[in-house]
Amino acid sequence: AKQQDLMMLDGFMMYLLSAAGDILNQEHTKVHQDMSQPLCHYFISSSHNTYLTRNQIGGTSSTEAYVRALMAGCRCVELDCWEGSDGEPVVYHGHTLTSKILFRDVIESIRDYAFKQSPYPVILSLENHCGLEQQATMARHMKAILGDMLLTQPLEGQDPHNLPSPEQLKWKVLVKGKKLPEPWHEPQGVTSLPDPEEEEEEEEEEEEEEKFQERSSRQAKDASQVAPELSAVVVYCQAVPFPGLAHALRHPRPCEMSSFSERKARKLIKEAGPALVRYNAQQLSRVYPLGLKMNSSNYNPQEMWNAGCQLVALNFQTPGYEMDLNAGRFLGNGCCGYVLKPPCLRSPPGEGPHRLALHVRVITAQQLPKLNQEKGSSIVDPFVRVEIHGVPADCSKQQTHHKLNNGFNPRWEETLSFQLRVPELALVRFVVEDYDSTSCNDFVGQFTLPLASMREGYRHIHLLSKDGASLSPATLFVHVRCKSL
Repeated sequence: AKQQDLMMLDGFMMYLLSAAGDILNQEHTKVHQDMSQPLCHYFISSSHNTYLTRNQIGGTSSTEAYVRALMAGCRCVELDCWEGSDGEPVVYHGHTLTSKILFRDVIESIRDYAFKQSPYPVILSLENHCGLEQQATMARHMKAILGDMLLTQPLEGQDPHNLPSPEQLKWKVLVKGKKLPEPWHEPQGVTSLPDPEEEEEEEEEEEEEEKFQERSSRQAKDASQVAPELSAVVVYCQAVPFPGLAHALRHPRPCEMSSFSERKARKLIKEAGPALVRYNAQQLSRVYPLGLKMNSSNYNPQEMWNAGCQLVALNFQTPGYEMDLNAGRFLGNGCCGYVLKPPCLRSPPGEGPHRLALHVRVITAQQLPKLNQEKGSSIVDPFVRVEIHGVPADCSKQQTHHKLNNGFNPRWEETLSFQLRVPELALVRFVVEDYDSTSCNDFVGQFTLPLASMREGYRHIHLLSKDGASLSPATLFVHVRCKSL
């Protein structure tokens, strides 16, 4: 058949299942976006409590967790730094039973793995609870271990008050922390600054959380002095308490960034969404999960991205639809951890987005895994749900009927249709579940991708497990059609 330029059934199957038949636009598996805009014009893959392998109260801290996050394309990792013995700062979740790791060891892991998955800059988000001496030690370790990777000066020939681009900062590690006012006037060269994140939480959290935070706040107050050595390595990511939207829009300071708890971010989105979008078009903001989430659960990152927040920090160690969305969001630019925000979030108000109608015909599935080998009927009764995650008006989900006892080649031939107002922010999540009339449906597999990276026509979707691993050879076969409205 090959010699006659013909295709047999096996060859046709191989073609359909190959990269050429994949639902993901293969050009998007490489970096294809403009990487020369200021940092604040990108969504940046960000991790919260990066040192944890399980939950935040009793989980194990490990440098392995940093390696995993960096290899998954994460570009902003968090280090909770506390006073350690022998003058060596440690990283762990303060006042909890999580184990401790040396700050020095974390920085060595970051040096070794920062740029294996992506050449674009890595931001170290320091939550600093150390006294002055150990802060100076932190700065010393970063300089000694990271060497030229560590950015300690504004880039030459670049306006020091504007943010550089991911392209200009390739292979660089940036430190997010507090910066002393220059020149400082206090005799010892030390001054006391409010802690943006602590202050944020104190204002924001409700009673039950306050107890949890109180102890760390007390300690943070003692540590709210900044060592000049540490201040010196903070350049473009100067952590400051949020001055309020009105003030920030009147006096933009692109090199300053504030952090918001998910609750504070939601409140801002609800009360002043368009102003927050404008704020995020000129400077960076970071959103983090509430402190009370003992089990390190996550929030939906999509609502934060809709408002243009760049550093939407999630617990990478906690699988679930939130991490599926995060993986899907950053799938579209070669998994490099930076995705250019759509025009409406970079220079608002722009022209209105183009509305789209999306039609997905769910045809068949192939080789779905058996879920529960012990159960007599471990064969699944599968159905497919297609979810749209985007601006609130676009969020919706639809599903097919379930097929009894067929995980090998169930056939649906059902068309699910959606109308989208802001397609360039939308993610599409395909989920297969095992129907159960008496209890919760069991998760079988999923795949999430940006609508903008989705190809039309007959396509295969290669399903992933709960923690993002391949479920090969499990696939869905669909037909996709998009129409401008």
